[in-house]
Amino acid sequence: MDVPLIDLSRQHAELRGELAQSIESVLESGQFVLGGTVEAFERDLAHWCGAAEAVGVSSGTDALLVALMALDIGSGHEVITSPFTFFSTASSILRVGARPIFVDIDPDNFNLQPQSIEASIGNATKAILPVHLYGLPAPMEPIRRTAQNHGLRVIEDAAQAIGARYDGSVVGAIGDVGCLSFYPTKNLAAIGDAGACITNDSTLAERIRRLRVHGSGGTDYHEMIGGNFRIDALHASVLRVKLRCLEKWIEHRRTHAEAYRQGLEDLPLATPHERSGQRHVYNCFTIRVHDGRRDALQKHLKDSGIGSRVYYPVPLHLQPSLGELGYRRGDLPNAEEAAAEVLSLPIFPELTTEQRDHVIESIRGFYVNGC
Repeated sequence: MDVPLIDLSRQHAELRGELAQSIESVLESGQFVLGGTVEAFERDLAHWCGAAEAVGVSSGTDALLVALMALDIGSGHEVITSPFTFFSTASSILRVGARPIFVDIDPDNFNLQPQSIEASIGNATKAILPVHLYGLPAPMEPIRRTAQNHGLRVIEDAAQAIGARYDGSVVGAIGDVGCLSFYPTKNLAAIGDAGACITNDSTLAERIRRLRVHGSGGTDYHEMIGGNFRIDALHASVLRVKLRCLEKWIEHRRTHAEAYRQGLEDLPLATPHERSGQRHVYNCFTIRVHDGRRDALQKHLKDSGIGSRVYYPVPLHLQPSLGELGYRRGDLPNAEEAAAEVLSLPIFPELTTEQRDHVIESIRGFYVNGC
């Protein structure tokens, strides 16, 4: 039995009629960039996230970039963030001329260690950029408290975590601005690259809207230097249809996650979990293989027709292109150990019980048979 890491074909088959109708309406309108369809999606998204404002942009990466620009973070500034995340978290900071300051992660949940943030704050620090990795909320209360004590901004990288909650609040709407990705592997998936910024600050939202169209308010007058960060109407139309299903899809992911936990609980590996007050949305179901056999297990799964992936094999402070930041192996040991042990298993709403059980049985067979 083949089990892909992700399979969008079933999701699109279920929604084919609605998606076709929404796409056709955009084609008939002739308005393919921004416009009424985008505005309708932004209203729906803001409401769904419990935020005052949502601004659609061209990708999750551009959401991070334009958020930093909107907060006037640039040359000479520092932004504290995680070394264990996708590359764009750090590259966006560098692209505005600022410097990422990496703080080690909590080995239990892969998110920033709040107690390590304080020691990393300096005169040039302007913001904290926590990542809600794999769909699990970062510890926002101590992060926000630290930011308030030092007059810092909080930019949430919620690319993998739409719908996750921390103490009742939807992540992304807790800090100054939250950045979402709608890349096809995300829980809310476009048919290409798309993203959004969400915020409760209407002035900040308007600034982001101007920055996404080259710093213009819709005229030929450019009050600031922005970029082409616009979301396409076709993506917005698809996302608006899918948004109505998102809560149901999250619950399916959570059901699969609980079955994985129960099926793997007595094996020498750690499964993800949530603490009181947290709601994990399981964009990834990422285990830790503690016995040094992560790569052997991944090969075993591949031989069994099961997809898996390592997110992320090289922590950011050890990436070749970031060598000038001056970090060395051993500087952030928790992130380095995680990179050597993590493995993400198939999890998506349409995953069947039979497929899920095949994954569990294959992993159990790996350990029971001494592979």
